[in-house]
Amino acid sequence: MLFSSIPFLYYFLPVVLIIYFAVPQKFKNYVLLLASLVFYASGEPVYLILMLVMVMAGYIAGLAIEHFRERKSAARAVLAGSVVLLAVLFVYHKYADFLIDCFNSVTKGNAPLLNIALPIGISFYTFQVLSYIIDVYRGDVEAQKNIVTFATYVTMFPQLVAGPIVRYSEVNRELSGRVVSAVNVYEGIRRFIAGLAKKILLANAFAGLCDIFRVSDEKSVLFYWIYAVSFTLCIYFDFSGYSDMAIGLGRILGFNFCENFNYPYISKSITEFWRRWHMTLGTWFRDYVYIPLGGNRVSKPRWIFNIIVVWALTGLWHGAAWNFVIWGVMFAVILVFEKIYFKKVLERMPAVFSHIYVILLVVISFVIFNADNVLQAFGDIGGMFGAAGIPLVTAEAVYYLKSYAVIFIMGFAGATPVIGECAGRLRNSLKYGKLSQIFEPVIMVVVLLVCTAFLVDGSFNPFLYFRF
Repeated sequence: MLFSSIPFLYYFLPVVLIIYFAVPQKFKNYVLLLASLVFYASGEPVYLILMLVMVMAGYIAGLAIEHFRERKSAARAVLAGSVVLLAVLFVYHKYADFLIDCFNSVTKGNAPLLNIALPIGISFYTFQVLSYIIDVYRGDVEAQKNIVTFATYVTMFPQLVAGPIVRYSEVNRELSGRVVSAVNVYEGIRRFIAGLAKKILLANAFAGLCDIFRVSDEKSVLFYWIYAVSFTLCIYFDFSGYSDMAIGLGRILGFNFCENFNYPYISKSITEFWRRWHMTLGTWFRDYVYIPLGGNRVSKPRWIFNIIVVWALTGLWHGAAWNFVIWGVMFAVILVFEKIYFKKVLERMPAVFSHIYVILLVVISFVIFNADNVLQAFGDIGGMFGAAGIPLVTAEAVYYLKSYAVIFIMGFAGATPVIGECAGRLRNSLKYGKLSQIFEPVIMVVVLLVCTAFLVDGSFNPFLYFRF
């Protein structure tokens, strides 16, 4: 079930919210847990068992670590055992075929692939359970003794399948007692509709253009760049749109989830870009991989090694293919060079040139990211720079550039704070303050209706991060 679907918007969500708001506070977690299990089972009934196994593993591990708090060796053994169990389940379901394929390539063997379908959301809920277990071991949080409360945390449908990655320490108080207010509901609805518009009106449009490019027989340098920019905008509006919807739904239900995006395309360095893009994943790897490895408090060679390990894992987290590893290592190399050689240069560089530098590297990186394999990735990059023996411009490329000009303008503007700042100033201005209380809900309803019309008339288009 998708957030951007008629069944979710007009059947599942209204029924869940009516029941959720009707029941007393002590029953809200039960309603939310049941709704989350139904939500997941509607798309992945087989892998519901896998998710519940991980829930139970995390719950039991937390209690055991708490029990052995004074016996460090026993607590450490429980931590190690539970992390290994979760890692094995995660690796088996996500990387088994990738590892078999690598084995066959190295040994010239012919071991059959298992053809395991990727469980939706496994990358996100696995990381949430892992962070909980580690935080209990570190003493940052107390183990949750109520299985319903813990299961609600892991399976919460607003952010279950594509994040943001929510840590138990961030929502443990709200899991026990949260405030559901009219203000929070209104702000949550506004945030949800904004995310829905990003997905339906922008991300899907750019995804359609990318599909057109792939089947085109008239490739040109211009068309390759149109495709590259289209996907760069598509993945931003797709993923940030989902995050907005998840944060909005959480707000409606009384939760305050962490922000996941902060206008990454306005960054002046790749270092800044990764402080603004998928922030919950970045902080997860920082706190649970990079710092335990020693962070930057080690020798320079070891520090470089730490960064490469973190970014190779970041690439693999996104997908079981070598182009994702290359994508991650590419950013590791760029970040190392920025921190060692380019930091002062970037600080002194005129903003326009630093922005161009960032966007160029990010666009190229997402071409690698979106390729089916390494050969296609390098073929696409070659096409962007005229190495594929193709013309610079074709009539087809010009046609689609003109046809999507308005969408591109909307995308460029929407990827910056301009629209949000203008809307905020209009909302808070003395002249329009009272009128905004009338017009804003009307605009929200209109946007929802427009999105609904696109959903009724359009085709199935899942979120990109569902495959990770």
